[in-house]
Amino acid sequence: MYLEYYGLKESPFNITANPDFFYESRSHEEALAALLYGITERKGIMLLTGEVGTGKTTVCKALLSRLGNKAKTSLILNPFFNQRQLLEAVLQDFGINPAGTKSKLELVNQLNRFLIETNPGGIAAVLVIDEAQNLSTQQLEQIRLLSNLETARDKLLQVVLSGQPELEQKLAKHNLRQLKQRISIKCSLTPLKKEEIEKYVRHRLAKSGKTDLEIAPASFETIFTFSEGIPRLVNALCDRAMLCGFAHGTKNLTHELFAECVKELQ
Repeated sequence: MYLEYYGLKESPFNITANPDFFYESRSHEEALAALLYGITERKGIMLLTGEVGTGKTTVCKALLSRLGNKAKTSLILNPFFNQRQLLEAVLQDFGINPAGTKSKLELVNQLNRFLIETNPGGIAAVLVIDEAQNLSTQQLEQIRLLSNLETARDKLLQVVLSGQPELEQKLAKHNLRQLKQRISIKCSLTPLKKEEIEKYVRHRLAKSGKTDLEIAPASFETIFTFSEGIPRLVNALCDRAMLCGFAHGTKNLTHELFAECVKELQ
């Protein structure tokens, strides 16, 4: 609605996880580097955790984007499947047609053949499961078994489990200790720090084609206080402020305007 008014190419504060807008805060940069290292070195199972809205899905998509043609990838965004459906979804994402396969064992064998064929070319096979806190104990055990597919030297399947802090609580259960012991890389996303808020906002504006939008310096304190550094909440407030500016016919986003938007969102 306000794109033309501000001279923007696209919405800067959309809450969808667009890797083109990935902002490398210290926390996000460290997590991405750790996951890239784990995949490159064939470490097997990796864990990414963070509170709601901290950018886990964006990190996952940025990770796959950085891997490019160096990897065959499967991204499962909402793992609300039974065990068989999860396997089928993974195979389909890897470009394997599981149609007509009768048993879970046959599905695993299909995956194993794919991994063995992929490995000699130096291409990593990467499975990323987002919202992994929703996986059942049986599904998590299934993932552990898939991670056992290996050569004498390397893990054939690199698995990234991404989820809210409850995922770590789930993995701490006694019956999942074998899976927990196999996690080689652990990283956690934290909220943006106060000094990162303006850089984050300016980064997203620049990606949308706007580098000179007037935002009162005091507004960034308001943004931080409201959002507590959670990127999704920063986006929500800034989007509302730009809409308010458009409605009021001003391109100067004042502290008062942000304060008004905070009241509306609360």
